[in-house]
Amino acid sequence: MPHASLKLVPGVDQNKTPALNEAGISESNLIRFIPDRNGLGLVQKLGGWTQFYPNPIESPVRALHAWQGLSTDTYLAIGAEESLSVLTPVTSTTRNRKDITPQTTDSTTSVSFTTTTGANGYIVNVDDTASNIDNYDSVWIKTQVSVGGLILFGVYQCYAVSANQFQIYARDKLGNLEYATSAVAAGGSLAQFATTSGSASVTVTLNNHGYVDGGFFPVLVATTVGGITFSGVYEVFNATTNTFTITANNTATATTTGYMNGGNAQFTYFNGVGPLAGGTGYGVLGYGRGGYGTGTPQPAGTGTPITATDWSLDNWGETLLSCPAGGAIYYWSPTSGNPIGVIIPNAPPVNDGMFVAMPQRQAIAWGSTFDGVQDPLLIRWSDVGNFNQWIGLVENQAGSYRIPKGSKIVSCIQGPQQGLVWTDLSVWAMQYIGYPDVYGFNEIGTGCGLISRKACASMNGVVYWMSQSQFFRLAGSGPEPIPCPVWDVIFQDLDTDNLDKIRIAPNSRFGEISWFYPTVGNGGEISHYVKYNIYLNSWDFGTLQRTAWINQSVLGPPIGAGLLPGGADPFIVQHETSTNAVNAGNESVAMNSYFQTGYFQLQDGDLLTFIDQWWPDAKWGYYGSQDQGAELLLTFYVTQYAGDTPIAYGPFTLTEATQYVTPRLRGRLVSMKIESNDINTFWRIGNMRYRWQPDGKF
Repeated sequence: MPHASLKLVPGVDQNKTPALNEAGISESNLIRFIPDRNGLGLVQKLGGWTQFYPNPIESPVRALHAWQGLSTDTYLAIGAEESLSVLTPVTSTTRNRKDITPQTTDSTTSVSFTTTTGANGYIVNVDDTASNIDNYDSVWIKTQVSVGGLILFGVYQCYAVSANQFQIYARDKLGNLEYATSAVAAGGSLAQFATTSGSASVTVTLNNHGYVDGGFFPVLVATTVGGITFSGVYEVFNATTNTFTITANNTATATTTGYMNGGNAQFTYFNGVGPLAGGTGYGVLGYGRGGYGTGTPQPAGTGTPITATDWSLDNWGETLLSCPAGGAIYYWSPTSGNPIGVIIPNAPPVNDGMFVAMPQRQAIAWGSTFDGVQDPLLIRWSDVGNFNQWIGLVENQAGSYRIPKGSKIVSCIQGPQQGLVWTDLSVWAMQYIGYPDVYGFNEIGTGCGLISRKACASMNGVVYWMSQSQFFRLAGSGPEPIPCPVWDVIFQDLDTDNLDKIRIAPNSRFGEISWFYPTVGNGGEISHYVKYNIYLNSWDFGTLQRTAWINQSVLGPPIGAGLLPGGADPFIVQHETSTNAVNAGNESVAMNSYFQTGYFQLQDGDLLTFIDQWWPDAKWGYYGSQDQGAELLLTFYVTQYAGDTPIAYGPFTLTEATQYVTPRLRGRLVSMKIESNDINTFWRIGNMRYRWQPDGKF
């Protein structure tokens, strides 16, 4: 009887039918391909993972970021839906989790601002009963307040006066101190809207407003007057010193007047918690008050921890910068003593995301704002080396740019030698050109927009991303599509209501780029992955949940977050550290690794084929290891026609000691499945052979 060998084509192909995919793989789970010198790809078991931190996170983790402090200590930031925390080192193998979630408090209060004239005319006292504001807090005044010739609107640093009062420093649009022109005691007023029945034209009264024709008036707190709900940005017409006109989106149903927010000021406090007060160590306070040498810490903030659907995380030296999607930018340093993330008060208070540009080091925010109303196409950046300065002046390099095409910026990253900006339609290069323009923007590809904010990454100098119906990479000639033979698997089963949860997962150790994505019918959460091998230009796919990921970092191999078997809360795991998976009890469990080939047409025409022996060939463990105990299960699926239900032969157990198995199968089309469900083992498939002979006509 003649013998034949079976050499598998690297990669998985689901676009082909099983009968067309001869010598190829059609199904897979938790495998990878390793290049050989003949240009083929050897299929093997995927690397396993272990718990990086033993305790669960209380809500789904959406972002991770690793960095190293000036003292060489390493940190991992964890951005979850209900918290922001940092894993700080205790020993070389243990870590503490520190909750640094920023806190905010909303307050609706009567307008009570006090101004004075003279040298201290920029200082404004603000009354808010029982607000208990301290020097670590900032306030976002969301309703324009006219008082003493000033317009107070935006984010201000707070300075404590009493439990019921605090001070802010009035500043103009350039950040300069602004002085009141008259003294007012516990007064001030908000914008008043005057509507006329049947008309969309509205007169706004706001003393000393400073707006000019063609400018824009923002309304951050939705207010209904005369049947019109005011919210968003309105162009200004017919401006005088104290009044101007805007055009509403609908006509008024009544002739009346009303104040913004019913005449009450609307505040959002960003509650900071300060470091230990100076001079409060041992010997200063009473015995037993505070630890030895530490004294009594600043009382915990009274705000409510913020929540977020997603986070942008990056480090500015040893300082962590964080931005919840649609929120402000916060900072936290491991050496500052501040226990929570604190707002950067001069940064825009609304942003879709943020990153740190290199090498000049600037904080870049996208989907940003100047007036509190989010502009989905606006990019703003801080001064070089100073994340506190965001107003562009002659003497600095802060600035802004609005992408002129598309509906919104989906995401931005620092790529090789340039920033990259994706809209829903295209990709732009953001290149640092220095003073005075600071950045140059060029559209480098169209029809290749980004599908979600975390679907792009850079690895080995090449940028990869997932678009609405294709995968792309940024090569020397610009964006180019990556042919995807498993296109059907992802794009025909993608949960389009939860695209923002898609996560890219580069693994530079093996030259792999994965995308974790949600599928239809899986509760709106990530459930599957598709993986691209950049060396072999091959793909595979499978089932695994990872809601956040970072590549190789100062913490070692890649780290991911997701639900573990037997666990209701997310865990943090480190990949490529084991031959097994791990459950919520930190116990090693088997990985269900497998692949199944397409149909082999054993004979052309009508002849049937009989196979009586199959000779396995594999590596059964790690090189040099005494444990070569991998156990594989081999199953054959045989049919006469591609559309028929196949007959299964097996599974046959394969070990290092197995010389051959005797399936004694007869048919025209044969598919083979190899899988493993044991623990503490590794395998890689080589050159399998079989013995066959013609066995009559069909």
